[in-house]
Amino acid sequence: MYLADSRTSPAPTAPAGRTRRSGRRYAAVPGTVLVLGTVSLVTDVSSEMVTAVLPLYLVAGLGLSPLGFGLLDGVYNGVSALVRLLGGGLADRGAGPKAVAAAGYGLSALCKPLLLAVHTVPLIGAVLAADRTGKGLRTAPRDAMISLACEPAERGRAFGTHRAMDTAGALLGPVAAFLILRVAAGGYDAVFTVSGCTAALGVLVLLLFVPGRSGTPEQAAGRTAQNAPRTPVRALLRRPAVRRLAVCAALLGLTTVSDSFLYLTLQRRLDLSESWFPLLPLGTAAAFLLLAVPVGVLADRFGRRLCFVCGHLALLGAYVLLVAPLGDSPTLAGAVLLLHGSFYAATDGVLAAATADAVPEAVRGSGLAVVQTGQAGTRFVCSIAFGAAWTAWGDRTALGLAAVGLAVSALASARLLRPATPEGIHGESEVAR
Repeated sequence: MYLADSRTSPAPTAPAGRTRRSGRRYAAVPGTVLVLGTVSLVTDVSSEMVTAVLPLYLVAGLGLSPLGFGLLDGVYNGVSALVRLLGGGLADRGAGPKAVAAAGYGLSALCKPLLLAVHTVPLIGAVLAADRTGKGLRTAPRDAMISLACEPAERGRAFGTHRAMDTAGALLGPVAAFLILRVAAGGYDAVFTVSGCTAALGVLVLLLFVPGRSGTPEQAAGRTAQNAPRTPVRALLRRPAVRRLAVCAALLGLTTVSDSFLYLTLQRRLDLSESWFPLLPLGTAAAFLLLAVPVGVLADRFGRRLCFVCGHLALLGAYVLLVAPLGDSPTLAGAVLLLHGSFYAATDGVLAAATADAVPEAVRGSGLAVVQTGQAGTRFVCSIAFGAAWTAWGDRTALGLAAVGLAVSALASARLLRPATPEGIHGESEVAR
């Protein structure tokens, strides 16, 4: 893979590395993207160590009900929605994306050791909320740096590469948690300790190796000149492309069951022992890792919005397999986790790339935050609603209702995001305009 930083070449000319059909050369993956991918890889090892053991720790260890876990899981995944707009706005208006991202990564790193000191549900919830606050602060500035470091036609590839590196960490985290639980006397406390040390390493890599400004010098000067005025959320949502993406991301998020609930459902279907539970995320992470870059390339060529909707159809397939009476064999687990990983490969980075097309550079962080906030907020609602439905009617009925809702949401989103002009590598789409 050829490495190049887009900051080293003039704005109209793509960086050196690979040859486009027109004869110009451009970077397969800018260096800034690779460094940010390394930061995410290390940080995800830390985060996924905790995520892999948290459902079992709370439900089996502390005796939490599905409804109670749904509330905590909603906090874990939804609190970030409250601060994403703040993070994007600060990145656009003076603080700079690197400084805001560093603050977010640092806050999350501080929260990992705190899990050693808290053993009640309210205190655990407070620590998880602080951890997700850090994630909310860093996500939009990080994605803004990725989008500004690469050519518009290559954003799917760039985000796919970043997400693949991020997912490599997600693959290693559960393995580390599994090994620690099997060999360490402290069990969960040992997992939280190693997680904290790993998170600190990710912050160090960010501070030392990620450049302070992304993009070409001309782009940086243009952003500085445009940074003075504030851009309210209403102004961003008046842009049709941003509004459609935000509505569809929120609508689909409303029926996206959290990973923890999906793994708990699968564990009950297969009657897996507690010691094997942390390995379930590995299947999702492996599929995500293998598919993130090729799916990103396909999204660049055939349409990012279409890819985003198709990813949710893969998730729908996972729901159907878990609900249908197909037996409880390891093949079922493999198919569910493959579809789950395909869902992330086709949606996570692809949505960020599509949003970057629709938002001007000067307010890129705020625009990404608007779409991500709607998605995170509705996923918070979904976690609480799913936990309540599981408590009232059981896991299969709750998942069946989620599947019906997801099918309807995907159909509505496909109609709303249908492009008026072709979208792909050879030209800007309606979204970009």
